[in-house]
Amino acid sequence: MSMNIRSHNRFETPEPVLRGIKNRVLQHLARIVPGATTLRVWLNRARGVHIGNGVMIGYDTILDTSRPELVFIEDGCFIGMRVTVIAHFKELEGVKIEQDAFIGPGVIILPKVVIGRGAVVTAGSVVTHSVAPMTVVQGNPATPVALCGVALAKEHVSVREFSLRMKPLAPAAAVSRGARKTGTVDLLRRS
Repeated sequence: MSMNIRSHNRFETPEPVLRGIKNRVLQHLARIVPGATTLRVWLNRARGVHIGNGVMIGYDTILDTSRPELVFIEDGCFIGMRVTVIAHFKELEGVKIEQDAFIGPGVIILPKVVIGRGAVVTAGSVVTHSVAPMTVVQGNPATPVALCGVALAKEHVSVREFSLRMKPLAPAAAVSRGARKTGTVDLLRRS
C-alpha cells in the first residue's frame, strides 16, 4: 500500500492529477518559447496566473508550479529571465506584483509578498517581505536601497532617466538594513 505524503499536510489539499499535468506542460512551454509579451503571457494565463496588459515575462521564468492562481501580475510589469515566484507554502499564500514593477533576472519571490507599484527588485535578490511602492530593493533578503522617482518598467523610461531620478537612502540607513555600500544603485548612478 502506497501512502500519499501530501495528504498529511493539513494546509494544502492534493492537486488534481490532470490539472497538475496541464499546469506543468504549459509551464515548461512558457519557460522556453519565444514571445515575452505574447506567447509566454498567454501560456501562463492559460495556467491560471492573473496577468494584466503590457506585461513582459522573461525566458525560463517559473510562476508557482502547482498553484498559479495565487500569482497576480498587474499592468506594465517587467519580469526578468529566470525569476521564480513561489506563491504558497503551508498557510502562507499569494504573490502580487503591482503595476509597473520591475523584477530583475534571477529574483526569487516568496509567498505572502506584495511588490509595490513601480518598485524595482535588483538581479538575484530574494524577496521575503513586501516591497513599498517606488522603492529599489536588493540582496538576500531584499532590503530597500533607494527610492524611485519614476517607474523603470515603463517603456518610455531609459535607464539613465531612472538613475538620475533615483534617490539613494542614507548610507547609514542602507547599511543598517544590510545593504552593501556598492552595488546596483552605484552602478546605475555612474551611467
